[in-house]
Amino acid sequence: MATYEFTVTVKTQYLPEQSAPEQGRHVFSYTIRVVNTGTAGAQLISRHWVITDANNKVEEVRGLGAVGHQPLLQPGEQFEYTSGTVLATPQGTMLGEYFCVAEDGHQFEAQIPEFVLSLPRTLH
Repeated sequence: MATYEFTVTVKTQYLPEQSAPEQGRHVFSYTIRVVNTGTAGAQLISRHWVITDANNKVEEVRGLGAVGHQPLLQPGEQFEYTSGTVLATPQGTMLGEYFCVAEDGHQFEAQIPEFVLSLPRTLH
């Protein structure tokens, strides 16, 4: 088991009630679960997202914490939140990383695996 490790999982949902496809507005929510799977307590300090739509338009987002929080997670603890993004196309992807600092000062990145944003029943 790694000393410094956060494991990230994602669930997505299309929000038709907030979307306007005829205007190129497709709204998605995503729920992120961050679990400290390492052996040292660590704090999530900042985030970096790479959001790509089906036209290969890329947007990068950087900021402190996640939804206004910078949780300190002890081994085995988790933090879960829901956020969202708007795409001009009905499909896209997101990936990124969280920048973290362990209680002993060690800095590390927790990878957010690439996930797909897609209207229901459009991918085979």
